[in-house]
Amino acid sequence: MWYETPLFLNGIYAVVGVILGIASAIITYRLINHFTHFDIPNELEKGNLAVGVVVCGIFIMIGLIVGLIIGMSLN
Repeated sequence: MWYETPLFLNGIYAVVGVILGIASAIITYRLINHFTHFDIPNELEKGNLAVGVVVCGIFIMIGLIVGLIIGMSLN
C-alpha cells in the first residue's frame, strides 16, 4: 500500500518529531521557569544576557535530543 512506503513513513516521523520537539521545548522552558527563583521573561526584558544564554542552551539541548530520536526512528 502507498502508506507503507518509506517516504510516507519518514514524512510522518518528521512531522511528529517537529510537534514533539516544539512541545518538549515549551514544557521544559515552563518547568525551568517554575523551579527557578527568578522570572525568565522579566530577566530577559531587563537585558540579562546570562539568562538568555541559559534559555538558548535549553532549546539547543531539547532540539538535539529530539533530533536524535527522530534520526534513529527513520528508515
